[in-house]
Amino acid sequence: MPVRRVVPDIHSDDLDGSRMFYGLLGFEEVMNLGWVMTLASPANPTAQLIFMTHDKTAPVTPDMSIEVDDVDAAYAAVLAAGAQIVRPLQNEEWGVRRFFVKDPNGRVVNVLGHQTSAHGTGSTTAAAPDADG
Repeated sequence: MPVRRVVPDIHSDDLDGSRMFYGLLGFEEVMNLGWVMTLASPANPTAQLIFMTHDKTAPVTPDMSIEVDDVDAAYAAVLAAGAQIVRPLQNEEWGVRRFFVKDPNGRVVNVLGHQTSAHGTGSTTAAAPDADG
């Protein structure tokens, strides 16, 4: 299953300060839902950082996000391997389908795929990916 991108998820109590600091390094805000914000490099849109004050629908804040082409297949693979599911697979109102799983190091990984709808919202392209949470 192809991986589209891997992004660190950084807990932050100061989204504005994070935006300003990483802006000094060339990052620009590409998504902000108030509790989660994504910054990306304009020159390389898949170079991203995610900052979260908390996770809106999950009991924990993940350590990283991995976007895959087929999130259902990824979920089936980790279940079959006996990995610890922290949060089951579900659709989110902001256009992603995701689950959380612990890796062998105890890190929580947010595995996601972007949903498509009749109106085309929630989809992403390699040139300008939408952020997630």
